[in-house]
Amino acid sequence: MRKNKNHAFRNELNPPQMLLARTLLTVIFLLMFLPMWNVIIVSTSTTLESSASGIKLWWTAFSLEGYEHIFRIARLGTPLMNSIYVTVVGTIIQVALSALAGYVLIIKNLPGKALITSFILLTMMIPPDLTLISTYLLNRQLGLLNSYTGLILNGLISGFSILLMRNYFLSVPTSLAESARLDGASELTIFAKIYLPISIPGLATVFFLDFVGKWNSTTIPATLITQQRLFTLPLMLRSLIIEQSSVSGAATAPPNAVMAAVVVSALPLLVLYIVAQRFLLSGMTLGASKE
Repeated sequence: MRKNKNHAFRNELNPPQMLLARTLLTVIFLLMFLPMWNVIIVSTSTTLESSASGIKLWWTAFSLEGYEHIFRIARLGTPLMNSIYVTVVGTIIQVALSALAGYVLIIKNLPGKALITSFILLTMMIPPDLTLISTYLLNRQLGLLNSYTGLILNGLISGFSILLMRNYFLSVPTSLAESARLDGASELTIFAKIYLPISIPGLATVFFLDFVGKWNSTTIPATLITQQRLFTLPLMLRSLIIEQSSVSGAATAPPNAVMAAVVVSALPLLVLYIVAQRFLLSGMTLGASKE
């Protein structure tokens, strides 16, 4: 039965349509793959070769000069550790808060639940760039400029993550919680021992999305940080690109070093995706099935 269904599904497209679909997918793949491949090739080319104009799809001479430059001369190790610390700590706290807030929003007869949900949706409609001035002034008054605390606390609450966890918790059978309540379990116990274990795919999805957002963020760090010793990796990468584009003759970062920094910045996200892929696929299909 399953084979017949799969066979019928594969034959829904006639040969011309199948050719068109494969051609379109190939074009999309090339458009996505070639820029990344060019980055890898340039990052592992010599300084002289990487400075030549044009797209590079293969090596003329393989070299790790770019990686040597970013770690020995540009000292990218410190920004890398800053990013790891700020992102990991901030993401863990954000996931915990999102899970707690999402659980509160599924409690029956919660006073003002509709109003709270509407307010969360409203915060998602405000572009972050509009709040930069007020964010800077508030952090200055609180003494959080040029500090890890400022980087971690700002952006710690995500309306999207809260609503995602709320929707995931809603998919958990309420009979499990009701049985636990009849046995005298507290709400915190129900949350920790019933909802969290069942919702690992949702937690993994929220963790991944929040981690990517914090890891790639340049707006908040650029607003709060002026001391180079506290630069995160994206902020240092931005500085390298500005140096490379400088017309004052003060440019110090060759193209292979800039591309090497891009590769180093992308590697943790790639590793995280590979590790969490199984949970992400399950979490991303949230709401596809109500069984």
